[in-house]
Amino acid sequence: MEIKVNLATKLKEKPTDESKLAFGELFTDHMLLIDYDTNRGWHNARIEAYGYLRLDPAAACLHYGQEIFEGLKAYSGKDGGIYLFRAVDNFKRLNHSARRVCMPELDVDLAMEALKKLILVDREWIPKSRGTSLYIRPTMIATEAFLSVHPASNYLFYIIIGPVGSYYREGLNPVKIYVEDKYVRAAAGGTGDTKTAGNYANSLLAAEEAKKKGFTQVLWLDGCEKRWVEEVGTMNMFFVIDDEIITAPLTGSILGGITRDSVIRIVRHWGLNMKERLVSIDEVVAAATSGRLKEAFGTGTAAVISPVGHITYKDKDYVIAGGKMGELSQKLYDEIVAIQYAEKPDPYGWREKIG
Repeated sequence: MEIKVNLATKLKEKPTDESKLAFGELFTDHMLLIDYDTNRGWHNARIEAYGYLRLDPAAACLHYGQEIFEGLKAYSGKDGGIYLFRAVDNFKRLNHSARRVCMPELDVDLAMEALKKLILVDREWIPKSRGTSLYIRPTMIATEAFLSVHPASNYLFYIIIGPVGSYYREGLNPVKIYVEDKYVRAAAGGTGDTKTAGNYANSLLAAEEAKKKGFTQVLWLDGCEKRWVEEVGTMNMFFVIDDEIITAPLTGSILGGITRDSVIRIVRHWGLNMKERLVSIDEVVAAATSGRLKEAFGTGTAAVISPVGHITYKDKDYVIAGGKMGELSQKLYDEIVAIQYAEKPDPYGWREKIG
């Protein structure tokens, strides 16, 4: 499919101080759009000036939640090149989400070609400082107008991009996590393993209540027993208990994180004791109390590795690793970031140079 390029006639002012970059507040001059209808399939791929979308007030995405998205990054490498990290896996996960909410799958090769072209059009926006990157937000929405409940026939896929700094204001300083035992994020059989907007809307109230108490994020428990640890709102969770590195298994209510998978593969490559198994919050707090909980950290595209220094459960605070970043957390962060910025060889085949 031809991807038409209509360059913006008026360019935005680019940031000059990369140390002040926030997350998700600036967007580049252009965006990518591709239309879909059941008769023609995906068509009309184009790159054009960043701007507003035109939607009918009855568009299905606004009423019935047919909206999915992804998050990934492009990096300015040590050699001056432009690199993507596991982008194909992000588009495969987008298609997993699409199947779950009755949306059309996107050809991964087309998505990759379009993404690369968009990044190269706006390559001057990619920040150069270590710890910064170009954030990429692919999104698919249902655009058909109707008010009866059924899957739409028309969709829009688009990608917006923008320069970002750290996701958490703490940076690599350990965050404080509140264990949520009142609200439920997801349950097996639902949409917890998809990146769809409703999952995040469902998490907002608990996150806001936790924020008012001084916490960075919420740690969710399972939806049935409220006993088994699942994930943090924006991250998968890992615990190091004795010599065992533990993360919850993908049982249908947890997002299959790309960084989660990267950590699992790296840790196993290093020959460490990595387990995907159920872990209860009682086991976590018992290990914290006895000193057997050596580290806890979250993983995600936005933060890469986010160490957890405090967990609060039922109004009791548990300090982890002395409230500091643990040795494994630091080692994993250094390893993944060095691969992303092309500072070291990539033995896993995750990095792709595009310019």
